[in-house]
Amino acid sequence: MTSVRRATPEDAEEVLRLRQVMIDSMALSDPSTAWHAASLPVLRGRLSEPDGTFVAFVVDHPERPGALAALVAGSLEYRIGGARDPHGTDGHVFSVATDPETRRRGYARACVEALLEWFRERGARRVRLTASSQAAPLYASLGFTPRSDPLLELLL
Repeated sequence: MTSVRRATPEDAEEVLRLRQVMIDSMALSDPSTAWHAASLPVLRGRLSEPDGTFVAFVVDHPERPGALAALVAGSLEYRIGGARDPHGTDGHVFSVATDPETRRRGYARACVEALLEWFRERGARRVRLTASSQAAPLYASLGFTPRSDPLLELLL
């Protein structure tokens, strides 16, 4: 059985390393790591909030003490309720990454399952994510289904 734990502020540098692994695997991504320095204190702060709306779950690297093998991060967001969800709590999954040395061991699945349980415990009725074609089978096996609604984005 894979041992998944909640990430702590001490994991922040490794969390950023794995996030960069994920970013680097995406087409047309920016390989720059200059943003890590500005992101690190913010991430440490978020990881120190025990009852916040952001969480990360990790698996420790089995061969490298102090390193992480896998990561998933997620957040809760309140939206005004509706007929299907009067409470309006949505979960968002992002930054799912596995160290290249430790892939195909079920670590990402174990992290996502821990995050889904965290969402359930906090009343989320819907969970959303954006999946790469490589990761789509994992999410389908967990019950995620494709949506056709268009996504628009504005950068501020």
